[in-house]
Amino acid sequence: MKLRFLQLTSIAFLLMFVLFGCGTTDDTKKESNEGMKTEEKAEPKDMILATTTSTQDSGLLDALLPVFEEDANVNVKTIAVGTGQALEMGTKGEADALLTHAPKSEQALVDSGDAINYKRVMYNDFIVVGPKNDPAGVKGLDTLAAFKKIFDSKAIFISRGDDSGTHKKELEIWKAAGVDPAALDSYVSAGQGMGPTLQIGAEKGGYVLTDRATFLAQQKNLGDTVIIVEGDKDLLNIYHVMQVNPEKHDKVNSDSAEAFVEFMVSEKAQKIIAEFGVKEYGEPLFFKYTE
Repeated sequence: MKLRFLQLTSIAFLLMFVLFGCGTTDDTKKESNEGMKTEEKAEPKDMILATTTSTQDSGLLDALLPVFEEDANVNVKTIAVGTGQALEMGTKGEADALLTHAPKSEQALVDSGDAINYKRVMYNDFIVVGPKNDPAGVKGLDTLAAFKKIFDSKAIFISRGDDSGTHKKELEIWKAAGVDPAALDSYVSAGQGMGPTLQIGAEKGGYVLTDRATFLAQQKNLGDTVIIVEGDKDLLNIYHVMQVNPEKHDKVNSDSAEAFVEFMVSEKAQKIIAEFGVKEYGEPLFFKYTE
């Protein structure tokens, strides 16, 4: 009887040891797995990117941002507006990074200390598009001569009218041509982004100054709108990227903004930019242009 008692006691201790050991192992594995899970699925940081509508309407951001978000574990909220509005957001600290195309206005932001880490990232060009029948007869003219003739013939011209980089460039051309478009009844200020402005131009049979990328991306929806004026050296359209200065705006996500600037000038992003549009349009919509 005593022997049987000892045997039962030994079995009971053995079972307790096995159960305790398994429980400890399971708990340890559980804690380890939870730690790995936390490390692998860290919440992405939010970053606000203020940019011009051309980078969105052309589809370029759809090619670039998913790659950046995956690499940097960042969730990008894009606000696509005119360059003037995007730069104003930078001045107020309402964005973390900026991607715009109005060098003179951008430089003012850098000089004021509101933006830092200012880098040239890519370029394309502006073009004048209009009805295939070219009612003002400006095809083949240089830009200034074309604008002057559009004015003199009182042809319809659709302006973005939104203080964007494209609008700023358009006003520079009118000024250089020595005419005031506001004097024309046929001058229409759309107050909208590039895509909608092109649509209005197609509907009204008007001329429009646009960036080439957005036009090529939208052309299939623009009826008989074609390129009328192109190739002038003054129509170069340069894009810069920058981060909002955390020393002036302490609520910005400076780490993610800096990572975005470095990504945009990286070999990986520059390759995406150089190849974007080639397959679909037979030519790139943007060209890499790093310093």
